[in-house]
Amino acid sequence: MAGLQSGAPTPQSITLHGQSRVLEVGFSDGAVFRIPFELMRIYSPSAEVQGHGPGQEVLQTGKREVQIVDLQPVGNYAVQPTFSDGHDSGIYSWDLLYELGANEKSLWAEYASRLAAAGVDRDAPMPEKGGGHACGSH
Repeated sequence: MAGLQSGAPTPQSITLHGQSRVLEVGFSDGAVFRIPFELMRIYSPSAEVQGHGPGQEVLQTGKREVQIVDLQPVGNYAVQPTFSDGHDSGIYSWDLLYELGANEKSLWAEYASRLAAAGVDRDAPMPEKGGGHACGSH
């Protein structure tokens, strides 16, 4: 399971910085990352964002000002944030948090490319959820 790889860095400290909207995570290998809430939200591991398979990802927009209003531990391997837009189904393993922090620059570039390809602005509101998706996982 993600976050439980033998020898993988584990968090030694996790601090929510509401005003600057970053999650600061210090890992056992000495790495310290300040992961923007917006980055966490647009790369949420939830089915609502990632879909149920390749090509089903849902491009997230309008998340620049999103806050984390609650952060709960999930066992000894992850945390589950509740975002101010109501999104609360993503479970962020230690591995995923490390990946988000270590690859922040390339993830922002990938996001900008996806926005450009879709012809959508980063701050555009998300479209209303339509019917027709009844998997029950959201």
